[in-house]
Amino acid sequence: MLPFFPLLSLLLISLPPPTFSQYPPSILTIVNNCPFTICPAIAPNSGHDVLEHGGFCLPTLSHRSFPAPTHHWSGRIWGRTGCTHTGTHFSCATGDCGNRLECSGFTGATPATLAQLTLHHGGHRDLVSYAVSLVDGFNLPMTVTPHEGRGLCPVVGCREDLLSTCPPELQVRFPAGGSVVGCKSGCAAYGTDELCCRNMYNSPKTCRASTYSEFFKHHCPATFTYAHDSPSLTHDCEGPKELKVIFCH
Repeated sequence: MLPFFPLLSLLLISLPPPTFSQYPPSILTIVNNCPFTICPAIAPNSGHDVLEHGGFCLPTLSHRSFPAPTHHWSGRIWGRTGCTHTGTHFSCATGDCGNRLECSGFTGATPATLAQLTLHHGGHRDLVSYAVSLVDGFNLPMTVTPHEGRGLCPVVGCREDLLSTCPPELQVRFPAGGSVVGCKSGCAAYGTDELCCRNMYNSPKTCRASTYSEFFKHHCPATFTYAHDSPSLTHDCEGPKELKVIFCH
């Protein structure tokens, strides 16, 4: 599986396109099980389609389903919290994509829990890859759940709410001095090459776990917590009929 990199860096490199351009129809469903409204956002990787205009809002205990691309596609999904919409001004406390409701291909601000999806690769096998990353920190519990797939298709993600246990030096409060709304990565908090896996640290041999990534890994082992991490659950899921991205699962 591909390593994960920060939301504000270059878009992830997509897996090579398959030989076949059309695959059986399937559904993407985004579910808000949180006790408050969230605004999910979707950003394609370079060269791929923008889905659902890139973002919308979901009231508590609601969902939105839409057709998945029937061709090779990869991108990311995250949730925005604390959003307000006054006239033409739209902004969110976490995950904001430049004051837009519809992100239209733009990525979001950290910290944000991130789902990464790659659909329809593997040729005849029609594989789907999916993972949840805390490389950019945490703002919401999130899981990815495949339905009716063949092979190894586990539920992956982070079910815990880490805001209450986030170390003080990683906390993001909104408004200033208010409630904890996000938990930064060590990279976002300190910006060193070592914590950000940049320059001489940008390889599997030199990019290592830190005390900050270990905080996330301890609570959510089935996630990526630094750029060259390996989550505890792997998969080889073929042709699921539906992928559910569930917030506050």
